[in-house]
Amino acid sequence: MGQVKDETLFRLVHDYLKMYLPQQRRASPHTIKAYRTAMEQLFDYITKKNGIPIASLTFEMLDAEAVSSFLDWLTAEKKCCANTRNHRLACIRAFFAYASTCAPENVTYSAALTKVPIQKQDKYAGVDYMDEAVVEALLKQPDTQTRKGLRDQFFMILMYDTAARIQEMLDLRICDIRPGATPTATLLGKGSKVRTVPLMPETMQHFNNYISVFHPGESIYSQETLFFVERRGQRLPMSDDTVRYFLKQYAVEAKSACPSIPDNVHPHLFRHSRAMHLYRRGMDLTLISQWLGHANLETSLIYAHADTEQKRQAIEKSMGGKVTGGIEVPKYIVDDETLLKRLYGLR
Repeated sequence: MGQVKDETLFRLVHDYLKMYLPQQRRASPHTIKAYRTAMEQLFDYITKKNGIPIASLTFEMLDAEAVSSFLDWLTAEKKCCANTRNHRLACIRAFFAYASTCAPENVTYSAALTKVPIQKQDKYAGVDYMDEAVVEALLKQPDTQTRKGLRDQFFMILMYDTAARIQEMLDLRICDIRPGATPTATLLGKGSKVRTVPLMPETMQHFNNYISVFHPGESIYSQETLFFVERRGQRLPMSDDTVRYFLKQYAVEAKSACPSIPDNVHPHLFRHSRAMHLYRRGMDLTLISQWLGHANLETSLIYAHADTEQKRQAIEKSMGGKVTGGIEVPKYIVDDETLLKRLYGLR
């Protein structure tokens, strides 16, 4: 790993992510992670585009033109929606505003970013989801004769049944699953909002089987993390990277038996799929909104719109039209770049 060319840039990134956001802003870990992701993606894009190592990155390379190019790349190559694009821009602007207060010479960069336009959003834009047959095909992939397969299958079943966000799943404790005549799961959502969702009897059967293997003898009131990984004999909370990895693996394996498996199977796809299936089975949008923990009903209208849009596309396809789509999954490479990111808080 080479010497850092612009020490001020990396020092400010470190202080922003490691001290300012958590200590002064009192930002939640999820918020900090979102800012970190935005900065890391920007850095990766600029260094790759310029053919340089991350250590050679400077403030001068992060001008408004470069940021605009990065945002266009998110939309064109990563297939990010307008909401994601605008969120990345907001995160980058916030960092540069902080950098300009710490080092006045950066004011010009911060001011230039205000001219990068916010992209207009279609509030009823299409939503990706899987048919029930696709979900079923994925659930059949894990080898439940192994500990890992048993864990992975139950994780997917619970994630689908609850329509939980990935972080809500990872935060689950044993005591959050309540058995009984009407079993429920208690989820800690965005803004520390708690909601309770019902569980299917079949899900509870898988839960009991999972507990007997991974948490034998534990009380139903235990505060232990429900899902974990073991490294060197030590239990650690499961990360979203672990979940994304095994979902992609099972998607590849299921592709031969079920060609309609999406190219990019990710955790949030289970949430959208569950909501869509509930809507199609006749559940009122108000209940779906409460189930998903949406702050307002309008957010849930995407499912009604998506159902109507799919019917329109089916008619178009039957008349000779084509429905296309797909998202490329980038390869993950570990090298000295990762070490540098860890040093300065980008990982």
